[in-house]
Amino acid sequence: MELSSVKSMAELWKTDVHHFESLGSTNTSLVADAGSGLPAGTVYVADFQTAGRGRRDRTWEAPPKSSLLCSVLLRPTIQLAEAHLATIAMALSARAAVGSATGLTPMLKWPNDLLFNDAKFGGILAEVAAPFADRPGELALVVGIGINLTFSGPPESVATSLLKATGATIDRDGFLSLLLEELGPRQSQLNTAEGRADLLGEYESVLSTLGREVRVELTDSMVTGQAKSIGPSGELGVEIDGVVRFFHAGDVVHLRPTM
Repeated sequence: MELSSVKSMAELWKTDVHHFESLGSTNTSLVADAGSGLPAGTVYVADFQTAGRGRRDRTWEAPPKSSLLCSVLLRPTIQLAEAHLATIAMALSARAAVGSATGLTPMLKWPNDLLFNDAKFGGILAEVAAPFADRPGELALVVGIGINLTFSGPPESVATSLLKATGATIDRDGFLSLLLEELGPRQSQLNTAEGRADLLGEYESVLSTLGREVRVELTDSMVTGQAKSIGPSGELGVEIDGVVRFFHAGDVVHLRPTM
């Protein structure tokens, strides 16, 4: 059941924020609804998710109102192969919003994690949604983000929360407003070649993965090497036995701190 639909104006773009008491997944719901005429800037935010998902369909269930659980519909003028750039835009926006809210700036780990002291407190998942029925060539992306505000996960988890990592108690709706304000200019950057280059430049400058020894865990194998660069679509370049290979997907483990 939808609790409310509140229209707001975030910096440089119009957003339409819909609050729900409970959803299976904000991403799943927004992906399903995207083809019915919803505009870019539509946001679904839930107090509780019964089927929250991460990479490789991993599940995560947090107590009601303990996390920011939201998804944003974007309709950027990019190719499908560049879809990871939308994840990058969200990651950079979340990093800046956390800095504004807490005074402390988190780390970004490729492809989509936010960390404090190598403990994860946030993750991002982008999915392709249906376009408008009369614009079949348009790319519609739903970018979901989960930020642990007060819940650090079950006892066996190595995750953290903003409360545990920074000591700050963050109002969820206030933090969402900060996030959308940061996302406004960055989602606009997705629409031009110059903007995308600037977005990648910002990402490279703050990505903690670069320069580190990493293990890239793929579906059926794993490789180790040194993370060297970010490609034009956001892929990670890893030097393995003297040769740089680029990865578009996979889990990355930081093997040692940056020297």
